Amino acid sequence: MSMPIGFIGTGSMGAPIAGQFLARGHPLLVYEINQAAVQPLVERGAETASSPRDLADRAETVFICLPTLESIREVTLGSEGIHRGSRIKTCVNCSTAGPGFVREIAQGLAPARIAVMDCPITGGAAAARNASLSITVSGARAQFDAIKPLLDHVATHVFYVGPEPGQAQIMKLLNNMLSFAAFVASCEAFALGVKAGLDPDAMVAVINTGTGRNSATTDKFPNNILPRTFDYGAKLAISFKDISLCLDEAERRGVPMWLAPVVKQVIGFAIGQDGDAVDVTTLVKHYERRCGIEIAGAAARGRSPQR
Repeated sequence: MSMPIGFIGTGSMGAPIAGQFLARGHPLLVYEINQAAVQPLVERGAETASSPRDLADRAETVFICLPTLESIREVTLGSEGIHRGSRIKTCVNCSTAGPGFVREIAQGLAPARIAVMDCPITGGAAAARNASLSITVSGARAQFDAIKPLLDHVATHVFYVGPEPGQAQIMKLLNNMLSFAAFVASCEAFALGVKAGLDPDAMVAVINTGTGRNSATTDKFPNNILPRTFDYGAKLAISFKDISLCLDEAERRGVPMWLAPVVKQVIGFAIGQDGDAVDVTTLVKHYERRCGIEIAGAAARGRSPQR
């Protein structure tokens, strides 16, 4: 493949995704404000662009994986944004930005004849590293068919949900809302269980064979909380942004939500205490402090788990 893939945003999710393209022999052109974040990719053969516009002058397909709406707007529609590029044909947005914002970006890029593919990613940093992401896609079917081989390099599951940019965002927000709700509920369940004398390793084993099983009990608790590493790879800021976007969309469409505002309140409380740059799994520490407990697995406690 002679034409490079453009990639903007090489953070905890973007860097491993971009790395998968390099590993499969695709020339890679990257732009990132933080040069230190780009260096590992450069050492593997990636080239750097001086601006989003420069990148879009040299690549037909540009992936964007950025954490904030402001940063996405700047690299797409800013004075040196990709809309000024001479070669770009397709912008693949991997960020969770909300349906309204994606529609705004699509409309802004339309005069430059740049198609927007709405491709929010699910799975966390670990899934990005081992190419097992789940990607939901919306946009023109022809562009989807063209980028599908690239998405298959980084994802185990790729779902096409419709022709309009923004439809995939709604699906992603619903998934995240369910994930956040399950995580908060699991924090409360484990806090009560440990306070009552249950072994958290045993709790994981029991719940994961029962109807309470969810992504928190199969992933976050056994891999990031019980070992006390708190390294899931997603910041509280991202969680708060996503649950807020979900509630905005529900209000716009007149859909009642009673649970989601409570989840947002819990995440907001944690941010108020510790800031929004900490890992999302640190939220459980607020329950621990209130209860005077520590939800630690056997390995972290230095003994064999109860059976």
